[in-house]
Amino acid sequence: MTTTAPPRHLRDFYEDPAVPVSSGTPRSLRQARMLAAALGRGAGGATVLDIGCGDGTAAAVAAPLLPGHRIVGVDWSQDALRRARTRVPYAVRGELTDGGLPFRDGAADAVLFSEVIEHLVDPDSALEEIRRVLRPGGHLMLSTPNLAAWYNRALLLAGVQPVFSEVSLRAIHGRPGTEVVGHLRLYTARALREFVAASGFDVVRLAGAPFHGVPRPLRPFDRLACARPQLASILLLHARKT
Repeated sequence: MTTTAPPRHLRDFYEDPAVPVSSGTPRSLRQARMLAAALGRGAGGATVLDIGCGDGTAAAVAAPLLPGHRIVGVDWSQDALRRARTRVPYAVRGELTDGGLPFRDGAADAVLFSEVIEHLVDPDSALEEIRRVLRPGGHLMLSTPNLAAWYNRALLLAGVQPVFSEVSLRAIHGRPGTEVVGHLRLYTARALREFVAASGFDVVRLAGAPFHGVPRPLRPFDRLACARPQLASILLLHARKT
């Protein structure tokens, strides 16, 4: 689920069909509702880019909540695009480098940027490119795992590597979980707000979402934590291009 062309060893990793390219439906639904509210009722015709669309799951979840709007999936991975085209009508290849997205300046009304930024080598250039393709006042809906999630705070106190963080692309070391997903950068709520604001956006709202990988007995606690984004598993940020 990455759109910035990574170094060769990372390219092979992201083109591996076994690497997950989608995340949980609860996060996708919450993010889509935030975008629908931002675009407004009865205002159809917006162009929404799902950048880092992966297998198209997030766009497919959002589509019923965005009637009349055009959703275009964008990804760097050819394998992800093949899967995305089974779920969304438009899916194109693009990279989050200077001019790497195949759209003119100001072409998009909104960008979905779901579980992508944590995979990027150069997130600064990525937000610059997203800002280029957004119209003035356009919406950015960004989601990413929270380094300071409630359980990660406890794990760190116990000397355990936090969930979502990775020290290797080959195996899990020192943390719970079984899947290697290629996370390179992690954010707290404060760090994400500051980073997005410094990239030329006004932060409108920061919300929380649950993580589908939390063990079932702990899911009620995870849902409760969403009331305080600083503790939530997933950070959902709505910002507008200044």
